[in-house]
Amino acid sequence: MAGMTDKERLLGTLRFEKVDRAPDLEFFAWNQTIERWAEEGMEGYTGFDNYLGTDEVGWGPHPMVGVEMHPSFEEEVLEDKGDHLIVRDHEGAVCEKSKTHASIPRYIKFAIETRADWEKFAAERLDPKSPGRVPENIDEICAQCGDGRTTPVLVFGASLYGKLRNWMGVENLSMALYDDFAWIEEMMEHLTRLCLEVYESIAGKCTVDYAIWWEDMCYRSGPLISPEMFARLMVPRYRRMTDFLRNELGCHFNMLDCDGNIHELVGLWLEGGINLMFPLEAAHTDPYRISKEFGTRVPLRGGFDKRAQAAGPEAIDAEFERLRPLFEKGGFIPHTDHAVPADVSFENYLYYRRKKCEFIGKEWIDPREK
Repeated sequence: MAGMTDKERLLGTLRFEKVDRAPDLEFFAWNQTIERWAEEGMEGYTGFDNYLGTDEVGWGPHPMVGVEMHPSFEEEVLEDKGDHLIVRDHEGAVCEKSKTHASIPRYIKFAIETRADWEKFAAERLDPKSPGRVPENIDEICAQCGDGRTTPVLVFGASLYGKLRNWMGVENLSMALYDDFAWIEEMMEHLTRLCLEVYESIAGKCTVDYAIWWEDMCYRSGPLISPEMFARLMVPRYRRMTDFLRNELGCHFNMLDCDGNIHELVGLWLEGGINLMFPLEAAHTDPYRISKEFGTRVPLRGGFDKRAQAAGPEAIDAEFERLRPLFEKGGFIPHTDHAVPADVSFENYLYYRRKKCEFIGKEWIDPREK
């Protein structure tokens, strides 16, 4: 086990095997958090992972073919209201937001509100053949993703609900699920076919270690769509995509990024071939419950309550002890359960990082002393 590569260490952890130490991965920190830390003495910041020296530094290149909207909208300020702005964001939504980002934006209009909007949107921004989805040097990138690679190879997975929610809004999407189910199915099918067609550009050319999926579709009490609709609309489409990734690219791990309470959907994601849960928001999701129910079929990543980082050293120590039994079972990569919020001081975060490195068995290097 000594001297494992990043790839061996990550895959060994996800397979619940013994490794020399757990991978050192993190989420990220909000811009407001970085601004606070700079005021509190952080110097030489060159990016979150670079500054901290996590394992992810130096990973790549990756065959990150584009499976989302392309091109995106150009962000545009439509009106300046003093402390607020009316903007069109990169996904086409018009919203009012605070200049300090201190509150959630108030949405006024979404990119897709009618079938006509969808048809125009799909034609202009969801064409699998649109230039730019596949890097021009994709063959060169794939050539660096073979058996001799020492760092993991990642690829983007699709989003079936999450992106539709962004493009339509939660209320509009929820109403359409009942008023025009066939339309929602049509849109999800289009996204699935787009993804599969783009994946064809790298099929058989490289090996992929895991795909990163995003579906923020749960709130504090559960999913924003019924499990029955999820099973009918999404599971078979996930399965088509994950089967392709496994059969054509050797990808056996699919990491699902979803906030909130995910318990009702974990088993359904697993049926669809999505088997790595992340970031496990401690306020809403219990990783021990997932571990007990699914065992080694579902590795876990995240789970460290960000509120403990804000509370200070004693709470941080207690949180690591809370997670220790799960960590010792294997198949678990601990880190903050979402982006680090601005109520976490620089000193508290460095304390967390030092304790985490000790927890996972990695040498701690204080970034202030590099």
